[in-house]
Amino acid sequence: MQFKMINKFIIGLLLYGSSWYAVATDGLFLEGFGAVSRGMGGTATAHYIGPASMMVNPATMGLSDTAGELLIGIDVITTDISAKNLDTGETVSSDTRSPNRGPYVAPQFAVTHKVSNWTFGAGLFAQAGVGVEYGKSSFMSRGDIGGMGYAMGADTGLENASRLFILDIPFAASYNFNDSLAIGATLDAKWTGLNLDYLLGANQLGSLAGNGRASGSLMGLVGTLPDPRGVHLSVSKDKVVSSGVDGWGYSGRLGLLYKITPATNVGLSYMFESEMNDLKGNGTVTAVDGTLGNIPIEGQVRFLDFNTPAKLDVGVSHQITDKLLIALDVSRVFWKDALKDIKLGFTSGAGDVDLRLPQNAQDQTIVAIGASYAATQNLTLRAGYRQATQPFNDEGLLALIPAVLRKHATLGFSYQVSKSGRIDAAYSRAIEHSMTNRSAYNTSSPVRSSIAQDNFVLSYTHAW
Repeated sequence: MQFKMINKFIIGLLLYGSSWYAVATDGLFLEGFGAVSRGMGGTATAHYIGPASMMVNPATMGLSDTAGELLIGIDVITTDISAKNLDTGETVSSDTRSPNRGPYVAPQFAVTHKVSNWTFGAGLFAQAGVGVEYGKSSFMSRGDIGGMGYAMGADTGLENASRLFILDIPFAASYNFNDSLAIGATLDAKWTGLNLDYLLGANQLGSLAGNGRASGSLMGLVGTLPDPRGVHLSVSKDKVVSSGVDGWGYSGRLGLLYKITPATNVGLSYMFESEMNDLKGNGTVTAVDGTLGNIPIEGQVRFLDFNTPAKLDVGVSHQITDKLLIALDVSRVFWKDALKDIKLGFTSGAGDVDLRLPQNAQDQTIVAIGASYAATQNLTLRAGYRQATQPFNDEGLLALIPAVLRKHATLGFSYQVSKSGRIDAAYSRAIEHSMTNRSAYNTSSPVRSSIAQDNFVLSYTHAW
């Protein structure tokens, strides 16, 4: 019985850690790249948003009326996340006490330059960033007794927290065939960093057993513990950027822009599913035992095939007057292909564990609308809204992982400070969204998790 329970512990621990990356804006994409797009609800497929165009539809880079531009800015990402144990009524909220937890400050950098009908560019952008800190003293940090839930367990003093960063480094080119048609492409280097500290109790881990998707010698060794209460995984660095596990990979985009009339553009872009190396790093698995206490095991954690999904964007923009522009984007994110299985492993001198888990994610549709208005010669105002379908169901998400956001309202402006210099700023409010997991397969007790975000973008663009 003890051997079987420890097997469940290890399986459940790995399952939980491997699913944490589902927590981010619009899944794994920020709600717009650059302040111009962000202020207009994230629309960018059929109108010019500055050098950040390369992050959505590189074909629009040629819409610039300058020879080149340099963009320097920052994304500031803040989160408000909470989890509630529906059996006991206990609630725990996220905090921002250290560089590991946020607010997250990520770079925006891009440069473009025209050569005849060609436009070339390169950049550095945060594709996603989110995290949570539940501390060491909430119900999430209590091990439990099989069948009795969180409320019956003992305090472990172990941290529960996470952080995800995905950086995208595009190298872009576009070509204008004529005044009506342009195409573009990017080749993107991607870096992903993940911190994770999480405890799973015995009851929850027991529910995760029996799927036949775990193997490894460590399960038999740990199975000798007399009174198992839970297992904790820690793969984390308390640094501004450096993460517990990280890895590099690549992706790319193709884009097309067609001008139907002088005032109306249609755009189409496709981002390929990324190809990532395994995310690797040193970590600790701690078995929590009622008799022996906490038993840490040092080793290496790896996340396999940690890829971002492919994404198709279709958009239209229309210049209603010389001052007023409206834009509409519809996106399809192909989660189903990217999240068939989540694979994670832990290797140590004491043994190893390997896991493969189906997630049953569904493809996601995102609709965004935005408008910009040139209020004065120097000042442009923007507003937008975007809404997405939910790619994950309540039971598919593992317990206490914050829900994926679905609705964003945005505001922004640009101010021309000189003939060649412009300041852009935008604010987006991710409207609070909750999900409830009542599946005994994934949680010791029914849990509701909620998330909201306030994100800011500030940048300076220099043109020549």
